[in-house]
Amino acid sequence: MEEVDVKNRAAAKARSTVRSTEEAVEQLDHALRGVGIVLPSLRVDPVTGASELPFPLVELGCCNLQVAANLAAVLRKAAET
Repeated sequence: MEEVDVKNRAAAKARSTVRSTEEAVEQLDHALRGVGIVLPSLRVDPVTGASELPFPLVELGCCNLQVAANLAAVLRKAAET
């Protein structure tokens, strides 16, 4: 019985972590779009998101050369302030 409770708690923790990870991805996407950057492949990594790891990874994904250059420019500008 204890083993089942431990597994249930681990599964609930994983679900809540994925939810907060998805929220973090949404916030990152919103912030990037706010400065004109769109990463079309931005998402929660499906492998680590489905695992019992405490912190799933976020895939930033691929982008074209123009988006990479725009992202670098935004980051440089932010570093100056």
